[in-house]
Amino acid sequence: MIRAIFIGRFQPPHLGHVWAIRDILREVDELIVVIGSAQFNYIIKDPFTIGERIWMLREALKEGGVDLSRVIIVPIPNIENNAAWFGHLRSYTPPFQVAYTGNPFVAMLFREAGIEVRQQPMYDREKLNSTRIRELIIKGDPSWEELVPKSVARIIREIGGVERLRIIAMGEAEPHRW
Repeated sequence: MIRAIFIGRFQPPHLGHVWAIRDILREVDELIVVIGSAQFNYIIKDPFTIGERIWMLREALKEGGVDLSRVIIVPIPNIENNAAWFGHLRSYTPPFQVAYTGNPFVAMLFREAGIEVRQQPMYDREKLNSTRIRELIIKGDPSWEELVPKSVARIIREIGGVERLRIIAMGEAEPHRW
C-alpha cells in the first residue's frame, strides 16, 4: 500500500486543491492531507481557523466525489526550525512513502529525509490560488465563488468569512489603536 502526503494551508480550499487531491488518489492508495499553519487565524494570510478549514476541506472533497475513506486530514502547527521540520511533521502523521508538492524548498526537505517527491498537479494556478481568492473577497468581487466548491462558498458566507476578511484587511492597512 502506498500512502502519500499533500500539504497546504487551504485558506480557503479551492477547486485546484480538490482536483489535485483527486488526481493524487489515482496514483496512491491513501492520502494524508496536511493543513499547515494550524495555529494561525484572523490574519490576512490566514483568516480562517483550523476547524473552519477542516470543515471546508472535508465538504469540498465530498462535493468533488472524493472517497473520504482514503483521505486522512491532519492539522499541523508551524515550527521555526526548518532542520527539525520533518521530524515535527512525522510526529503528527501516519507513515508515508511519497510527498506531493510544488514547493522546491519543501521538496528539498522531504528528499533530505529520504522521501520520494512527486510534482503535485497544478490547475490554472494563476486563477486558482487562495491569495487571489482572498483578494477578490476583500474587493467585493463575487467571482471568487466560481473558484471554490459551492460548499466552501456556503461555509465562508455562513461563518461571516467575507465580512471577517474585509475587517481584517482594513485593520492591517491601518495602525492598530487599542
